[in-house]
Amino acid sequence: MSYEQVEQAWQLSEAARDIAGTLGADPGPADYWTGFFSGSDQVDVERTLREGGDPPSRIFLKSPYGLRWRPEEKDWIPFRHGPVEPLPV
Repeated sequence: MSYEQVEQAWQLSEAARDIAGTLGADPGPADYWTGFFSGSDQVDVERTLREGGDPPSRIFLKSPYGLRWRPEEKDWIPFRHGPVEPLPV
């Protein structure tokens, strides 16, 4: 498991929280997708469009992590979507 990959997912989550006010009064997953995630080089766009829902409520990153929408809190938190392979020692 790469700590850096986990940290990148949390940083993207925090960045989404920071830009929430620029996306409208009450942004939802569709607003975040078009206004933020779809342009990120960390996001696996094809997989997100295929498996993330419509609009995407799960954002798949190019790492084994992703972000999922929490409707109650109206934010994104990391989740693991793939196997984590240990780094060679």
